[in-house]
Amino acid sequence: MVRLLEVSRSGYYVWLDRKPSDRMIRREDIEQKVAWFHGDSDEVYGAPRILADLRADGETISRKTVAKTMQRLGLVGICPKKWKTTTVIDHADAYPVDAVKREWDTGALNQVWVGDF
Repeated sequence: MVRLLEVSRSGYYVWLDRKPSDRMIRREDIEQKVAWFHGDSDEVYGAPRILADLRADGETISRKTVAKTMQRLGLVGICPKKWKTTTVIDHADAYPVDAVKREWDTGALNQVWVGDF
């Protein structure tokens, strides 16, 4: 295996006995907390809200670290879309034109026709 991986035999045994660094321990701790806070929020919270939860929990951490951790874990927050008005109301065109000026009975047949649909 040493020849296959192209590493020295002594380097392999040093790596085998090596304990995790403080940085790796902190990284795993942060990953567990981020995953827990994300799951606790029903997978809704993004980096800013998880950051607030972590800081309330006593962690000293930046938003970018939380965002990178979430990206590494494949966690995504839900962001509601902005409200967009799709109907444009033209108040001048709100009602059809009254062509007969509300005079339904002119005294003659077939002069005014009214319909509704």
